[in-house]
Amino acid sequence: MKSLLPNEVVRTVSHLLEDLDTPISLSVSLRLRYGEWDGIAEMHCDPRSYLCSNRFARDAAAIGLLKKLKELPTSHDRRAAAITKWWEGERQCYRTNERLQVYLPENRLFDDGSPAIRSFLDRTRQIVFDWIGYGPDILADGRFGPGATFSNRGGKTTVPDKMSTDPVMTRDACWHLPQWLGTQWGAAIAQRPGEISVVPGNRFTTVAKTAKTDRSIAVEPSINVFYQLALGRQLRRRLARRPHTLRKGGLPAVYKAYAHWDLDRAQDIHRQVACESSVTREFATLDLSNASDTVATSLVKTLLPQGWFEALDDLRSKKTLIDNHWVVLEKFSSMGNGFTFELETIIFAALACSTARECGGAGLLGDDVFVFGDDIIVKNSVVRPLKSVLEFCGFSLNSEKSFYDGVPFRESCGGDYFAGKPVRPYFLKELPNGPQDFVTFANGVSHLTDRLALTGESVSRRAWFSILDCIPLGVRSCRGPKALGDVVIHDDVGRWSTRWRSGIRYIKALRPHRMRVIPFDRFEGQVVLACATYGTGNYGTPERGRLRQEGVIPRDGLLSYKVGWVPYS
Repeated sequence: MKSLLPNEVVRTVSHLLEDLDTPISLSVSLRLRYGEWDGIAEMHCDPRSYLCSNRFARDAAAIGLLKKLKELPTSHDRRAAAITKWWEGERQCYRTNERLQVYLPENRLFDDGSPAIRSFLDRTRQIVFDWIGYGPDILADGRFGPGATFSNRGGKTTVPDKMSTDPVMTRDACWHLPQWLGTQWGAAIAQRPGEISVVPGNRFTTVAKTAKTDRSIAVEPSINVFYQLALGRQLRRRLARRPHTLRKGGLPAVYKAYAHWDLDRAQDIHRQVACESSVTREFATLDLSNASDTVATSLVKTLLPQGWFEALDDLRSKKTLIDNHWVVLEKFSSMGNGFTFELETIIFAALACSTARECGGAGLLGDDVFVFGDDIIVKNSVVRPLKSVLEFCGFSLNSEKSFYDGVPFRESCGGDYFAGKPVRPYFLKELPNGPQDFVTFANGVSHLTDRLALTGESVSRRAWFSILDCIPLGVRSCRGPKALGDVVIHDDVGRWSTRWRSGIRYIKALRPHRMRVIPFDRFEGQVVLACATYGTGNYGTPERGRLRQEGVIPRDGLLSYKVGWVPYS
């Protein structure tokens, strides 16, 4: 059967699969040869079935290589799979909302429900209050995100594009209008004809996830997401606040009410704890299925202080436009909302800390509980009680990606570790198109072979050399350290192309050459002024002796690279 993938990709992947030399890798190789794409997408590697890191790392590398390739020609309808999962999340949230009705703050005077559950939820609510306070600051500084909005899609998602389009909001976000009119964005809109559009909610769409399914996200109205991002940033800052230091009887005592959990550093901490726990088995790494789409409205209302709930509730979308129909949401928010990540982190962290305290632990973030989004790390003794708590609150533990007890594997925040060895596969997510993509591909394969070597056995670099054959000679000479990223081919220091100038070492690398700049003269003067106040775009600043064109660069604005020299210390 003729392959539907480029010959150079098939050749490289085949070389790597053959060099991995396990029954699993050879099985993937045969399926690749005969075009059994569904079979490749369905394969799975369970670390619970392995005794050594080397064999698991090789099999995981073979299965993971093409698993997330969005161009893999499977028979799966990826968008339909995402829609099905979205509806499953809504049904799950509906059941959760019904179950939690009796525990809502306004129903606490009634005797319905379990006293033990009510007491647990009250303690969890107090933890959230200690972390983030009663409510947000009165004036939250809005901010623009890089993605699309309800009315801005395609290539028109730059800040001046968003400012030039009629703003869109939901009806409940009207409380932010006076503040919004005082911004430079509001002033720019006021200077031209147009009107604010009111829509019922957000718009459903999907992005690539794996070869089997897409990931569902929601595209929010522009004014909503402007302030959602502001509240998300406030939640992040509140979570990172340092604890008070109080004095009792002349002696210093630290009051640990504040979380003191910095989400900007949390991923590194998660990976470190996961690595150590794959050896000590002290902590478990837990993952939730469809977490963002199963945060039910009643749960948020039960756990969050009233001021925060009202502020977030005003800015969230209460309906979603999916397949040309408006659907009233059972969930509180979804991916695409500017505060969803911080909100779900706080909810999962509070539930985990409260459960850990019930089990006799300290229940402190960064001590015996670690949470980043839906990545949860707790002591092994807490796993089963926490699983029951999460299920009652409407969440499902992903048994395939949750590891605890004696399993010598832990996974968190993009780090996979088997008995202390990094075993993360390399995922080819898009087909390479151009020299720079092949450099990225080569580096990914190089890092994979380095990780495999750490498990005890080396793997031939035949696949790496096969990728280099696809790179023009001029670009192939751009060799350098990992610290420079994918502007160089990562190689031994003896193969770097270097030169010295004024005591500074320069390395030959791929440098951005041509950028697609949307000139400011396409936009009205008030919009350009507003962009200047937000620090968006460039304004004729000099670069290498020439003035850069005044304008803004879109997300996909990089058009080409060229070989040049970059400083390296």
